[in-house]
This record gives sequence, structure tokens and C-alpha cells, in this order.
Amino acid sequence: MKKYIKYTVLVLVLGLFANQAIAQTSKYKCMLQMSNYVGEGAYIVVSLINPKGQYEKTLYVMGDDKKWYKDIKEWYKFYNKKKKVDAKTGASVAGGDRSVTVLEIDDSKLNAGYKIRFESAVENQKYHVTDVEIPLTTEGLAEKAEGKGYIRFVKLSKM
Repeated sequence: MKKYIKYTVLVLVLGLFANQAIAQTSKYKCMLQMSNYVGEGAYIVVSLINPKGQYEKTLYVMGDDKKWYKDIKEWYKFYNKKKKVDAKTGASVAGGDRSVTVLEIDDSKLNAGYKIRFESAVENQKYHVTDVEIPLTTEGLAEKAEGKGYIRFVKLSKM
């Protein structure tokens, strides 16, 4: 009987730790509206930035030709260490276009000092390291964020 109780307690404890180890994530629909600029399609990288201001994870890449990744200079330093994109990739986005994607974000990062950064670059034009930066807070995710470069605005909504 004692063996059975010990075994049951062990299974319960392991189950609790396993539950905590599995990160809960939420999906957010991300609507991105580009400004009306002239030129090639923009390469845009969406990254999770930790409270220290460092790259933690790539959430999405808009632009699938890896030879242009180096033009997104700050993110490329992070990417170059792994040579692997943690996220989905899609087509680059042209001036005036709209893109709708889905971002998956770990719930433990919400209201914990993290940000979502949108970096943008267009061939032979200016690079914007923080075209849009959204605080990963309940309030920040609810508001429309204005862009400073090629992005006109970004709107996130929980799915």
C-alpha cells in the first residue's frame, strides 16, 4: 500500500512539473498596413525582445530570400548566431499593401517587460530597426501601433 501511495504521489508531482514546463501560448492576428512608399517590397522581421532589450525569438519574417536578411542589420546579428529562423516566413510586403499573419506568443511573456519589434528594410533605401515596437502588455496589444518607417501601422488582436 505504501508503495502505491508513493508511486501515485510521484506521478502527481511529475505531472505538475510537466504542466509547468509546457509553455502556454496564445495566437494573435497581426494586421500590418504599409505606407505608400516607392521601391521594392520591404523585408520585415517581427521579434520578441526581452526586458534587457535583447532578441529572444523571431516570431515572423516577411521576405523569404535569405540573401536579403543581412539588410535587417540588428536582427541579422541574432540570426547569424543560429542560422535558423524560429518562425514562419512569407513574402515581402510592398508599399501600400496589407499583410495579415498569425503570431504565437508565450503567455508568460505578457506583462513581464517584453516587447514585439517590427524591423523593416527596403533594397537601396533606409533601414528601420524599430519601425514599430509594441509593449507586450494587455494594453499594448489592444492598441493600434503607428510605424516610423515603411510600416504605416500594426494592429494585433487575440484569436
